[in-house]
Amino acid sequence: MTRRKLSGLRVLITGASQGIGRALVLEAAKRGCRVLAAARSQQLLDELAGEAAKANTAVNTVVADITKPDDRTAMVAAATQHFGGLDVLVNNAGIGATGHFMDSEPNVMRQIFETNFFGLTETTRAFLPTLKQGTTPAIVNISSVLGKRAIPGRSLYSASKFAVMGFSEAIRAELAKDGIDVLVVSPGLTQTNFSKNMLEQKAKIQLDHLRGMTSEEVAVATLRALERGSLDVTLTFKGKLLLLVNRFAPWIVDKIAKKKVRELFADEIAERKKKQAEAAT
Repeated sequence: MTRRKLSGLRVLITGASQGIGRALVLEAAKRGCRVLAAARSQQLLDELAGEAAKANTAVNTVVADITKPDDRTAMVAAATQHFGGLDVLVNNAGIGATGHFMDSEPNVMRQIFETNFFGLTETTRAFLPTLKQGTTPAIVNISSVLGKRAIPGRSLYSASKFAVMGFSEAIRAELAKDGIDVLVVSPGLTQTNFSKNMLEQKAKIQLDHLRGMTSEEVAVATLRALERGSLDVTLTFKGKLLLLVNRFAPWIVDKIAKKKVRELFADEIAERKKKQAEAAT
């Protein structure tokens, strides 16, 4: 665990054009970081750079899709070109979907894992040689509360974030010999366009993201964790409460989740029981 001064650090942030990533870019630049913003949309990156300029800060950009090997190579090349290396990699890019597992298609889960897990791990792999030469180097993986406790209707997304958590814990020990910290930040509900950009939205259990933290608050908390060297940070009061209850009495969370599902599918359950009764007579 390393405390670090943010000013002057060379930072690359993926998924930088919207939501948490965008807020991270602007906040990091404001704090004196040399920022490279990576995302798939040139237009959104240009708008981001323009907003940074209005705040008298500078942001470099690179168009990249983290699921593509050539684009990952392009990110490494851009960091070398602009900064001569990299100190902090923030793996923020991610996608999601809601709905019950049996109603989903296999390709949806594969798409989610391709970005949330494989894209993250391979981006990390691509930057490790560069990070080893960095100043107080760190990898920051933006995960989710749902990567520590899954809930109904989010099985695909939760599975990808659980994978991120496991990967992060393992490489944290592996990279200790190289002086590279591995931080995991797990936001709860956040006010972003994330829900609008999901691959599917089929869940009957809806979450009110407008009641969550703002992207700016998540960005501030993330940079504070990086500054202090906090390795595992969970955000929002409700997120922390969920994990606290789940730690000491997971059966309570299970019971509440099952009860909610039964209520939502009451008609389906009643119809099934009716058919079972008719078949028995």
